[in-house]
Amino acid sequence: MPRRTATLLASILMLIALLCAGVLIPVPYSEMSPGPTVNTLGDHDGEPVLQISRRKTYPTTGHLNMTTVRVTGPDYRMNLFEAVYGWLGHDNAVVPHKTLYPEGQTAEQADQENAEEFSQSQESAKAAALKQLHLPVAAQTVVGSVVKDKPADGRLHAGDVIKAVDGTAVKQTGDVAKLVTRHKPGEKVVFTIIPAKEAAAAEKQGKKAVTGAKQITISTQKADDGRAIVGIQAGVDHTFPFPIDVKLADVGGPSAGLMFALGIVDKLTPGDMTGGKFVAGTGTIDDKGKVGPIGGIAMKTVGARDKGAEFFLTPKENCAAAAKDTPKGLTLVKVGTIGDAVKALEKIRKGDAAGLPSCGPAGRS
Repeated sequence: MPRRTATLLASILMLIALLCAGVLIPVPYSEMSPGPTVNTLGDHDGEPVLQISRRKTYPTTGHLNMTTVRVTGPDYRMNLFEAVYGWLGHDNAVVPHKTLYPEGQTAEQADQENAEEFSQSQESAKAAALKQLHLPVAAQTVVGSVVKDKPADGRLHAGDVIKAVDGTAVKQTGDVAKLVTRHKPGEKVVFTIIPAKEAAAAEKQGKKAVTGAKQITISTQKADDGRAIVGIQAGVDHTFPFPIDVKLADVGGPSAGLMFALGIVDKLTPGDMTGGKFVAGTGTIDDKGKVGPIGGIAMKTVGARDKGAEFFLTPKENCAAAAKDTPKGLTLVKVGTIGDAVKALEKIRKGDAAGLPSCGPAGRS
């Protein structure tokens, strides 16, 4: 075989081998890309995203879109070819797999964690919105989560309202751990609770007081540090003066909190907060209205602009990253609290874009 032909054949075989290796060799990376956006003021799958009962609501126009990031699943293993393609792409991001999924976390655990964070974000959004409107919000301590195979497993359940421990009234979440750890490991502790189902039913019916408290006795266990534990994490649940439901499936994580809160404020406020403009945004929110940072900000700005957003409410901690590569035509608006966001929407409604707190210069083309 002529040397030139042999060299060409060897090069072709090497290329084929490299391509096969790129397809077959898994790499420890995952991909993030722009996900769907949903207008919190509108409908999704045929029903309103925000449903408020037993309280007067007002017509709204425009958009207050929550944004999402689409990620490869925890069990998906990206190959080298896909990773390189993602690195070369502009609107996608390839990140270490462990950034999205801690080592040892199963797909079921990841889904459960996302669902819990999404549920908690809704509760915080409701509380923040009502406090912004100076409406009453009551708080109570609940079982936030139960650790599998610990003493409380099967005895207490997430959402159970904790009224007392050993007869001492629980006034805040920290009281639970203090009262339990007074015991020595192996001693019994008595929880006075209202089961989650009964508490939820009472709230739905608008009852201010819930009867039917039960006492549950649990033997404590010795933790690694020697403390007595039962295996629960206490959390906070809010009682609202009227029902507010968020109807949105197949979404996880806490980052829609700000936009849910603003949607609730808009529906409960006379007038129109957006002035008919297309506003999108992101950000966690706590029950006091503080806006927190999120991941995947670049993916979310791209997804929002692709759907037609003109303004993007951006957590102040995410501003620097978002401003590095802002889609053309999208104005980033810096917010640190729900109050900041409400003031920004007022400027948007009035057409005062120049007066908005900006994250940075105009975006790319």
